[in-house]
Amino acid sequence: MAPILRTTLLPLLAAIAAAAALQPLSAQTSSGVTAHRDLEYVPDGHERHKLDLYLPAKAEGKVPLIIWVHGGAWQAGSKDGCPPLREGYVARGYAVASINYRLTSHAVFPAQIEDCKAAVRWLRAHAAEYRLDPDKFGVWGSSAGGHLVALLGTSGEVKEFDVKTNLDQSSKVQAVCDYYGPTDLVAFVTRPGYERHADPTSPESKLLGGVVMENKDKAAKANPITFVDKADPPFLIVHGDKDATVPINQSELLFDALKKTGVSAHFHTIHNAGHGGPGFSGKDIEDMVAKFFDQRLKEGSTTVDALVTDSTAKEVPAGPGAAQGGRRGIPWEVISRKDDKNQDGKVTKEEFSGPAPLFQRLDTNSDGAVTREEHEAAIKERQGSR
Repeated sequence: MAPILRTTLLPLLAAIAAAAALQPLSAQTSSGVTAHRDLEYVPDGHERHKLDLYLPAKAEGKVPLIIWVHGGAWQAGSKDGCPPLREGYVARGYAVASINYRLTSHAVFPAQIEDCKAAVRWLRAHAAEYRLDPDKFGVWGSSAGGHLVALLGTSGEVKEFDVKTNLDQSSKVQAVCDYYGPTDLVAFVTRPGYERHADPTSPESKLLGGVVMENKDKAAKANPITFVDKADPPFLIVHGDKDATVPINQSELLFDALKKTGVSAHFHTIHNAGHGGPGFSGKDIEDMVAKFFDQRLKEGSTTVDALVTDSTAKEVPAGPGAAQGGRRGIPWEVISRKDDKNQDGKVTKEEFSGPAPLFQRLDTNSDGAVTREEHEAAIKERQGSR
């Protein structure tokens, strides 16, 4: 190499290499979002010890973080479905993380909460690297994820759940949004109409490693209410009064405990709503959740509330197993409003926020996009299969 090239080109290459070293290999930037996927929050840990992190591509300074914890009865689900991402929280100036945790086929409780806490500690340990505000971490989850975020909220001082790595970091969070999460499993399985959850094969039994009524001590440790104290962060709890999977008394019991202890809590009932589904997709609910996180994470509100509100779903739930819209399916208007980014009347594979297998089923002509006609045909076929 000529001397003049060596003196000019080599420093430039070194600078490029140094910049590349600072950028994680998983980073991808598009539509104002920088995505870091499959980050290991427990090095050399279980295959489920990974999270995805989405950042505003042009954020200035530290940003608050919302961590999504998926549902699936503690035995299914993944970080790939992330409502805060598809509902535009990154564009609103938040970082969003979506985490995997060990399922009951891998380990029984407390493995699940240990993993969630390990993810929180990892994110806090890497806050400076990703421009996160370590004092503004919110969590949000539904069903089993609702249970885990509620437990994250109330067990900030419970050191027995802090294991593995980054133990010098706190696993506390500053705001909790709990969608229809289980709490008191003893009250759950003895509730009239829900006795099937007392069976050895129920998700609750699999979580504890034995039937609930024979493992009341384990059920107490898995109960967010057990650890409620005045230092807990604000809660927003949302539950449908026709939930045939998790009885609404689970959220009522948690709210009552928070209120009695003096923790800020807002309990919202959606009448005619089941275990998720269209009742949770309305703009009024989306605005309520956004306002909650804005007040608690962006504005730093310290107001202590004990609010009870309600609304009514437009569609009666389909019954047991009605999560994600049940047999009726999620209306096309809801999907297109969230996923049809360019409003061209169809949702492409890249725009679709649901799981890949579902997209493949909906995309009947395999042209890489789902239309209203394909979506409604799929719903009719599913209803006809009952």
